[in-house]
Amino acid sequence: MDDRKYQMLVWSLQGEALDRPGMFRIKVILISLFAYLVLFALLVLLMFAAVTVFVTAGRNGHLLTTLFFASGLLAVIPLVLLTLRMFFSTLPPPEGRVVTEQEVPQLFRSISELRSRLNGPPIDHVLITNEFNAGIIQSPRFGLFGGHRNYLVLGLPLLYALSPEEMLAVTAHEYGHLAGSHGKLGAWIYRQRRTFGALHAHAHQRLGRSFVNGVFFSMIDRFAPHYNAYTFVLSRQNEYEADAVAGEITSPKAHVSALIRSSLLSSWLHENFWPKLSGQAAQHEVPPYMPYAAMRKLLAVTMDEWATSDRLRAAMKAESDVYDTHPCLRERIIAMEQQATLPTSPKTSAAETLLGKFELALAREFDEAWWSTEKMKWQSYHRNYARSMVRIEELEKNPVEMLNVMDAQELALLLLEFRSSDAAKPVLEDLLGRSGERYPKPVYYYGRLLLSEGDARGLDFLEEAMGLSPSMGNECAQTGYEWLCAKQNEGEAEIWLEKLRANFN
Repeated sequence: MDDRKYQMLVWSLQGEALDRPGMFRIKVILISLFAYLVLFALLVLLMFAAVTVFVTAGRNGHLLTTLFFASGLLAVIPLVLLTLRMFFSTLPPPEGRVVTEQEVPQLFRSISELRSRLNGPPIDHVLITNEFNAGIIQSPRFGLFGGHRNYLVLGLPLLYALSPEEMLAVTAHEYGHLAGSHGKLGAWIYRQRRTFGALHAHAHQRLGRSFVNGVFFSMIDRFAPHYNAYTFVLSRQNEYEADAVAGEITSPKAHVSALIRSSLLSSWLHENFWPKLSGQAAQHEVPPYMPYAAMRKLLAVTMDEWATSDRLRAAMKAESDVYDTHPCLRERIIAMEQQATLPTSPKTSAAETLLGKFELALAREFDEAWWSTEKMKWQSYHRNYARSMVRIEELEKNPVEMLNVMDAQELALLLLEFRSSDAAKPVLEDLLGRSGERYPKPVYYYGRLLLSEGDARGLDFLEEAMGLSPSMGNECAQTGYEWLCAKQNEGEAEIWLEKLRANFN
């Protein structure tokens, strides 16, 4: 099934799930049970075939017959072992800093009150991570045969960002999956999708080796896209139901405020905070500030940067797709019958209320871990930047037109990396205006620069660069494809890509 057909199937199933949600859930459960029955039957059949081959080969002493049955056994045994392993496979527990009730008593009191209100299962472990996220994860102890551990995972940056009421709404959303039995069903379905995926990949790799693998691959290949579509729609339905739980525990307004604040801050951290911190490596051998300690104050005092009308409008324009089970922000707000408004500055953060003084210890731990991971890369970049600045200064002592081709190309690439596109543009234009041989890198980077300015002529330079250096083909194709998708549409991007491939194949 191609992507377009898969998308159409998902959209049609979403209508069915909205019209009859209860029946749709039952339908997915029945399909999942049927799939397991088929896998069990297949496992029994494969084991029976393996035993039959083994016994027959043992009774018949003829060498050719024995070799024939042995080859059949070699085709069957890997499938048997893989299927068994999938049935007993467990999901790895989530990573994070496990916190105890003694360390963060208020957080555990909040979780206990939430569990009491929702009458849900216990939380076995509470983890704090360095991510801007939150979630409930169930990890089975015995694969298919159950025995789950429930993990509540809360990101320290998210705790810094949200108010206590907003954090309660987010936690209630996640816990709502467990209280509504979404957790066990979701974990079960996730494991089953993993099972089918692994079996599908295994059979595809051995497609031409035996008749058994061919039949097996055909079965899985026909079933998997339909099963993925049904389970995807169910998972999205669960998200709306969990949103409703969050609204009941706090208020729809508080939950929508948490959704908007999370969306705006997530983008700001990715686009502004982390790049600005990384940019400090040019001037400082050691970071002038550590990220998690800085976040404690920055998220509140930089609201004029991330809580803007333009950013909110952009977030509300995002569409749901068939790859993320979470609906888009706009659809979640509409489902809760609320209006999208900019969040206000919280009087206190959830981290202060729920973690108390322990938030400082966690920030130090995360900062030390971050620096341990980033130190080598940071200081290597700092040294490289210093050397590059010296080299740029040497090259800029002479007019660009006086530099030979190699020096001019080096200068252009250094300016692109360590200064700006504007600084590199005249050097690239001088290079490309010279007579004689053209080099692929300046051609490619000039094309990319034109595209960044909205100039479609950059596509011609990408095509030229690919012709000069076929090894840069993937880079050129990806740059042009992504630009056309953003500026025009996916259809135009596909047409251009096909034309590119036709010209160079």
